[in-house]
Amino acid sequence: MTINHLNLVVVKLPEAVSFFETYLDFHCETRKGDVIAVLTNKANFTLVLMTDKNDDTRYPGAFHLGFILDDTAAVDVLYERLRSGNIAVDRPPAKIRNSYGFYFYFDNLFIEIGHYYAHTTTNE
Repeated sequence: MTINHLNLVVVKLPEAVSFFETYLDFHCETRKGDVIAVLTNKANFTLVLMTDKNDDTRYPGAFHLGFILDDTAAVDVLYERLRSGNIAVDRPPAKIRNSYGFYFYFDNLFIEIGHYYAHTTTNE
């Protein structure tokens, strides 16, 4: 079984669409004003962004989105692109458990960017 889409509520739809297209390799397929947008990526994952008519855009404290990159160099490149684009990122990439990455907020979304080190096991 494969998850095929995720629906997220954002505060500012136009800015969120631009963010996901500019930095996270999504493409907007459909947009209905400032209410809803349907984006896809190269893996055929569908991301639906929408505003809430009741302005309820809160997520639980630990809720976040994780994006995995191919290597640590790609993490560093994206970090610099975000900073160059005036996206607030509090801390630079660092080793986090079995990964190398960083966290930041965009709109009301808590986002993780990282590269996970390969797991190795030994039979002794």
